[in-house]
Amino acid sequence: MTDPLHSERVPPHAGAALDDAALREAMHRVRLEIGKAVIGQDGAVTGLLIALVARGHVLLEGVPGVAKTLLVRSFSRALGLETTRIQFTPDLMPGDVSGSLVYDARSGEFEFREGPVFANVVLADEINRTPPKTQSALLEAMEERQVSTDGVTRPLPDPFLVAATQNPVEHEGTYSLPEAQLDRFMLKLVVDIPARDAEFAVLRRHASGFQPRELEAAGLHAVVGIAEIHAAQRAAAAVDASDDLLGYIVDLARATRQSPSVELGVSPRASTALLAASKAWAWLGGYPAITPDHVQTMLVPTWRHRIRLRPEAELEGVSVDAILTSVLQQTRVPI
Repeated sequence: MTDPLHSERVPPHAGAALDDAALREAMHRVRLEIGKAVIGQDGAVTGLLIALVARGHVLLEGVPGVAKTLLVRSFSRALGLETTRIQFTPDLMPGDVSGSLVYDARSGEFEFREGPVFANVVLADEINRTPPKTQSALLEAMEERQVSTDGVTRPLPDPFLVAATQNPVEHEGTYSLPEAQLDRFMLKLVVDIPARDAEFAVLRRHASGFQPRELEAAGLHAVVGIAEIHAAQRAAAAVDASDDLLGYIVDLARATRQSPSVELGVSPRASTALLAASKAWAWLGGYPAITPDHVQTMLVPTWRHRIRLRPEAELEGVSVDAILTSVLQQTRVPI
C-alpha cells in the first residue's frame, strides 16, 4: 500500500488540465522550499499539504526535538500566510486564544481584541498542556471557522489551518484531548526521529551556521499565494468519487465499530474527513477520481486519533494502527 506520508509523489495523470498541473507544481515547490529548513520529515510535509488542500487541521505528535514547530513555521512561510503561535500552558485562558472584550477608556466602550486564532495558520504548541476548558476554545474556530463573543460572530481568515503539537511520552502536567476535540483534526501525523542520513544532514547544516529561528536567512520565501491555495482547494473538492468508493468508506467505518478491540469506532464525520483527504491526495497525484489505494493510504492518518480501544485491548498492547490495518485487510475492496 502506497503511503503518501512516507513516499514520493505518484505520477501525474496524463490528461490532467494545464491549470491543475500548474497548481500541483506550485504545491511541489512548497515541499522544496520547506526542505531548505526541515530535513527528513517528508511525510509530515505531505500531510500538511493534504490538510491544507482538503481544508482540514493537523495534529502533530512526536518527541521534543524532531522539528514539529520548525516544520509548521517553514510551511506557513513557504505559503506566504499569516501565522501565529500559541504556547499552551496550564494557566492559559479561553480568551487568550479566541480574543476578548477590552474596555477603551477614551471611547468609554468595550472593544473586541482579536486573539491569536485570527490568522491563516495557527500553531497550537503543546496543546495537551492546557485544561480542556481552554482546549475547547479552538472547537468553534476549527469547525465553524468563526469566533462568537458577546453575541457577535466574527469570521476567521481564509484559508485557515490549525496545526497542533503534542508530546506522546510526557504525561505529567498534561491533559488528554477529549474525543470532541480530536475529531476536529483531519489528520494525526506521527513525526518520528529521522533516519541516520537525514539526522547527519541536519547536523551538518547546523555546523554550517543554520539558525532555525532565522528562516529568511536560510533562503526560505513564499512560493505560492492565497489565490493559488483557494484554486487548489476547489480543484481537490471537484475530484470524482464513485458510489462504489463511497460504499467502501462506509464499510470501513462500520468495520471499526464492530471490531472486538474497539470501544468507540469512527463517526460519520470521520468518513467525510477520509473522503476529503483521499480527494486531496488523488488531486495532488494528478488523478481525476479517487481509487481504493487513495482511501487505503489515507485511512490510518485520518482515523488513528478517532478510535478508542477497550481497556483490555490496551493492556494487551494492541495499537490503533494495527486495528486499522486489520480493518483494511478484512474489508472487501471494490473493483
